[in-house]
Amino acid sequence: MISTIAILIVIVPAALWIWKRNEIKRLLAVNALFSAQNIVRNFSNMEAIFFSTNLGVPNAPASDLPHEPRAMPDGLGGWIKERSVTALVVLKDGKIAHEDYFKGTTPEDLRVSWSVAKSFLSALMGIVIADGDIESIDDPVTKYAPNLADSAYDGATIRNVLNMASGVTFDEDYLSFSSDINKMGRVLALGGSMDKFTARLKNRDLDASVGWQYVSIDTHVIGMIIRGATGREIPELMAEKLLGPLGLEADPLFLTDGKGVAFVLGGLNLRTRDYARFGQMFAQGGAFGGKQVVPAEWVADSTAISAPTEAGETQYGFQWWLPADAKPGEYFARGIYGQYIYIDTDNNVVIAANSADRAFEEDGSFEQNLGMFREISLKLR
Repeated sequence: MISTIAILIVIVPAALWIWKRNEIKRLLAVNALFSAQNIVRNFSNMEAIFFSTNLGVPNAPASDLPHEPRAMPDGLGGWIKERSVTALVVLKDGKIAHEDYFKGTTPEDLRVSWSVAKSFLSALMGIVIADGDIESIDDPVTKYAPNLADSAYDGATIRNVLNMASGVTFDEDYLSFSSDINKMGRVLALGGSMDKFTARLKNRDLDASVGWQYVSIDTHVIGMIIRGATGREIPELMAEKLLGPLGLEADPLFLTDGKGVAFVLGGLNLRTRDYARFGQMFAQGGAFGGKQVVPAEWVADSTAISAPTEAGETQYGFQWWLPADAKPGEYFARGIYGQYIYIDTDNNVVIAANSADRAFEEDGSFEQNLGMFREISLKLR
């Protein structure tokens, strides 16, 4: 009897490993995704951990970003070290004023966007609306994503999810194993369905539009709406209508769930110079290379304060952030662990920064980042 039990103790885990080894490997990798020894490498090699797909951006010569080096603020080096910056590209008038890479990374790395991807999806929404596939952002989300009819999103509008004002209950604590955001990460790792995960959300903290709370899953709903309205997948649409016209240096990739659905709330991966190209297009009112890529009206509307955020706090538009004391034309895309596209339209400055900052949630870290971006822009006047 004892020997039989001993044999089972050995055989059962071994059989489970053979049967589910890929899922187990991905789950272990996800659990170590942000560890000090892995984070830099992981952030430039996300396709080794998650399911992914290339966007298929047309293979064309990269759009020109001429170099015109300019002096940077004296404190730049200290900020780079303290905030664990891995890449920094600064554009002034569409020219590279400063560019550098750190911690063993290179200009060719495809770097994970995290929530910077939300601003890309917002831009695609503006294009889809202009194409006539969506009638109004005041339409209910269930008009285009009917499988959410019995979820917490029933009654929310497209405007609500663009503003992060859906009111849906969703724990965004990245450091808690049992939080909703980390449950979602395990769905991705194990090949589950993001659509089903979203449809299973049933609870609300607030009625839609009443208040603002950062709920990343709202962005997945935006993706569901675009897919429902167009009948097409996000990578295909984004390659054709948004990123292809920018003349990128390399074909981006999107992390996906196990059903091939793009992880639109944080799974886009590009070179840092290509993040800067996207920012430059917005700084130019949605135009790039002589073509209006994103409607100018949508650029203005999506980067204006429109969400019901608290007075004195960092403000929000349609998946874009604005400083609490934002000057006209100042806004940014922002992702966890220090990913940014900062835009100062009046000064025609764009800053793309990638980082592996494990202290990104500490008090003062965001203020330090915003302060440095503003110093750089001021230096370039």
